[in-house]
Amino acid sequence: MQRSRNGRKTQTGQAANGAGVSNPRAKQRALAIGIAGGRADTDPLAELKELLRTAGVATAGEAMQQRDAPDPDRYVGRGKLDELKEQIAACDANLVACDDELAPRQERNLEAALGVPVIDRTAVILDIFADHAHSAEGKLQVELAQLEYNMARMRGLWTHLERLGAGRMDGGIGTRGPGESQIETDRRLARDRIAALRRRLVRLQRNRGVMRTRRDRSSLPRVALAGYTNAGKSTLLNALTGAEVGVGDRLFHTLDPTTRSLELSGRDYLLTDTVGFIEKLPHQLVEAFKATLEETVLADLILHVVDAGAPEERRQADMRAVDEVLEEIGAGVSPRLLVLNKADLLDGENRDEALMLHPDAILVSALTGEGLDELRKRVEQAFEDTLAEVELLIPYADGARLSELHEVAGDLDREDRPDGVFVRARVPFAELHRFEDLVAA
Repeated sequence: MQRSRNGRKTQTGQAANGAGVSNPRAKQRALAIGIAGGRADTDPLAELKELLRTAGVATAGEAMQQRDAPDPDRYVGRGKLDELKEQIAACDANLVACDDELAPRQERNLEAALGVPVIDRTAVILDIFADHAHSAEGKLQVELAQLEYNMARMRGLWTHLERLGAGRMDGGIGTRGPGESQIETDRRLARDRIAALRRRLVRLQRNRGVMRTRRDRSSLPRVALAGYTNAGKSTLLNALTGAEVGVGDRLFHTLDPTTRSLELSGRDYLLTDTVGFIEKLPHQLVEAFKATLEETVLADLILHVVDAGAPEERRQADMRAVDEVLEEIGAGVSPRLLVLNKADLLDGENRDEALMLHPDAILVSALTGEGLDELRKRVEQAFEDTLAEVELLIPYADGARLSELHEVAGDLDREDRPDGVFVRARVPFAELHRFEDLVAA
């Protein structure tokens, strides 16, 4: 995260500044600051520091202030400002990163008081999303979120809009009307770009809706992997389905949803890996990525993946963050299974403690394969109530119907008779009508 000459933030990502996510000699060195507000975390800034690491920014120092709520004008109290200035000089920081989203007023006042650029948590997350988005839709969603975030922060700086894709818009400086100020022009162009992005995302959503309708016709059960970012969802998807989805030890490695087929007892399921959640996930990101998160909302079952290797206090905070986002997107009442991943990081005592605290959870390791058979059984059991036992007699001349039955019922118990194939199967209630004419007398 850098500043241009005019003082606006510009995206860097890892390629731009030449720093890997763990490069201790990153050009940008941030002082991480936050408001404790009665939090009892062992390290309340741990997540912000991990976000900075993922964005290629080194954490040079950190500071917390105990207060009930951030100061509405400066985020921290007046008395804390001098202390922060001294700390910035002592740790040679050239950037201040706040653990909350700042109001434009707070950002301006902090920069004026501290003499260095100030970024907030949302800006860091947006920078990471911009770096990790690969699909056309993902890039559009990130750009929309960036524009909406920056609308309130515009100061009439043309280069700011160039960063966000305004260079692709029709018009330019010559489009200003008489008496129209530069900041008004910027805002108008930004609003036009936001409207255009929303229209394109709606079209993409319609296309995805067509694909989803085709999947619905197949009546395949839908399972979504949801969880805190970096909980190992992509690794779990690969372990269950044999896919080769890219994985990485960094936050928000997966932004674009990935759906793969999972076969259990001869029956196919659709398993989808979704974007990871995080505490205080910016609202504009939830809004922009609603189309992506829709896969979670429409799932028949959600596997809530949790990092079992994290301390219990951290696990509880992660789970609360996921629950809040699921509620916000309308998936709060969806059936779900709690999956404690990364069991390979736990010793015997910690395993027992984790299962005691979460008795309904399944302890697995996507890396070693431990517990995956039990997870498969639990997924099958979750769909037991959606299946009906049927006995069908399929004429030999109607072999296509037998293949059709296999698709929705999986493994079959069959018996060859003189008048056809007698089959005992478990068929989804929604598909019973397709085989009514074959019910054995």
